[in-house]
Amino acid sequence: MKRIVPASLFSIVAAALLAGCATAPRSSAPNPNVQVNWDDPAHFTDTRSNLCRNRGGKAEWLGQLARYVQGRADRVVADGRTLKVTITDIQRAGQCEPWRGPNLDDTRIIKDIYPPSISLHFSLAEADGRVVSEGDRTLRDSAFMHRDTMLNKDDPLRFEKRLLDDWLRKEFPNAR
Repeated sequence: MKRIVPASLFSIVAAALLAGCATAPRSSAPNPNVQVNWDDPAHFTDTRSNLCRNRGGKAEWLGQLARYVQGRADRVVADGRTLKVTITDIQRAGQCEPWRGPNLDDTRIIKDIYPPSISLHFSLAEADGRVVSEGDRTLRDSAFMHRDTMLNKDDPLRFEKRLLDDWLRKEFPNAR
């Protein structure tokens, strides 16, 4: 089941996050030319295979990633273009290791053996509706622990955001 909330409904972002769907506004104003949605997160690899007791918060981090893509995709949607992105699967970096004891049941342990992975479908269309680029991609960074350390270490989604940045840069190299 796909859930989509148009980006122009910025005023109900909080309600959308609680409902498990979100718009993706850029900095101060939403960008109606970038739409980010996702398939049912109950079927995501991270949700199905994560050993954390507390599985809550999916809507929160999915909403954060959606807003991040919209903010970063600004350079792709120049001149009236429309970018539609559907996140079809996510395996966040790290994993919970309940065998470490009850005090760490809900702590995501970041190790090389738990790389981030995001699967998505995208479509980039011109203002007249003509699709100029479309496809399915699986983003994965097996060396995520060994790349530059210029990431915000306080951001729990830093590795996933870097995957998305890398994808936008590679997928749309001629973007403004």
